[in-house]
Amino acid sequence: MESKPMIKRRYTGAFSVVATTFTENGDLDLDSQKRCVDFIIDAGADGLCILANYSEQFSLSDEEREVLTATVLNHVAGRVPVIVTTTHFGTRICAARSRRAQAAGAAMVMIMPPYHGATIVRASRRPLVIFARAGGMLPSV
Repeated sequence: MESKPMIKRRYTGAFSVVATTFTENGDLDLDSQKRCVDFIIDAGADGLCILANYSEQFSLSDEEREVLTATVLNHVAGRVPVIVTTTHFGTRICAARSRRAQAAGAAMVMIMPPYHGATIVRASRRPLVIFARAGGMLPSV
């Protein structure tokens, strides 16, 4: 009987979505953010996901997203994989966010398909192609 090669999964276990923490006046609270990340890792999470819907991604400026991403990735320092959500209505912006997150050390990126205006824009494979190229799954042309 011929044995089949085992498929090794890259990531397994529970990945927790990290809430984004703010000061009373609405600024990012980076010290609190680091404590939140440490708490989740110490509780046994196998990985983290930042900037998801639960993480207030749509209420952050681009600069705040970059600061939060760098802060979390530097603080985690490889202890667990980190998924960075890079969703944006514009595919070029989403692709650029994805490339920056990967360059900064994200284990992977998470993208929600654009849904604003979905009923007025005809279906297109273009966003999927752009996302795939940003992720290195398709060659750039």
